Amino acid sequence: MTTRRGLFVAPFDTLADPRVVGDLAAEAEAAGWEGFFVWDHLQYGDRVSEIADVWTCCAAVAMRTERMVFGPMVTPLARRRPQVLARQAASLAVLSGERFVLGLGLGDDWVGEFSDYGDEPDPKVRGRLLDEGLDALASYLGGGFRPAPRVPIWLAGRFPNRAPMRRAARHDGFFVIGLDGPDDLDAVVGSLAAYGPQSGFEVVVDLESDQDVAPWLDRGASWVLTRIGPYDLDLDEVRRIVAAGP
Repeated sequence: MTTRRGLFVAPFDTLADPRVVGDLAAEAEAAGWEGFFVWDHLQYGDRVSEIADVWTCCAAVAMRTERMVFGPMVTPLARRRPQVLARQAASLAVLSGERFVLGLGLGDDWVGEFSDYGDEPDPKVRGRLLDEGLDALASYLGGGFRPAPRVPIWLAGRFPNRAPMRRAARHDGFFVIGLDGPDDLDAVVGSLAAYGPQSGFEVVVDLESDQDVAPWLDRGASWVLTRIGPYDLDLDEVRRIVAAGP
């Protein structure tokens, strides 16, 4: 398996402008990156003061690129209405020529991102809402709504939790966080195999921008992403990382 390389970008502070995100995506494609994935948050603690909307950023990426895969990484489905999300996802897929990936997950209330807005703070309840929402999305995106372009769904989860892997195996990919090293990735790939994911299933990991990528390549992950953010983002330094290529 050839590992593809992408960027995992927090649209915070100096990057909290969809025009800047679109510029970075165009620069990334020119530099040889194959994916561009944008964080989806309403707030991120005291060290982040500005945040851009993920859907507007994704539209900017779609319009400024021609080949790269892109999407939110990840959207907490429990705070979304599945029918609205399906329309957004389908529209972005059409806009981009079916390069859009819908990254979904449980989300976290560590800075009150759910409880501050009256959304569900209990992760067990959010898990149930996620499963119900996934069933609804499958219906809408499977032809219940038109247009019905292909929209791959990747589920996120923290290693070594099993429930996210089981959930992801029913869809198109697994974005695993919380790995300590490449050996953990071996364990994830082995565990996933027991759940019988379909052919073409994607396994996705992300690394800090200064981490050595080499030990993670060809270990069973189809994507290794380089993280940009979340704190103290300097636009010149971000552009240097992007321009250096994968």
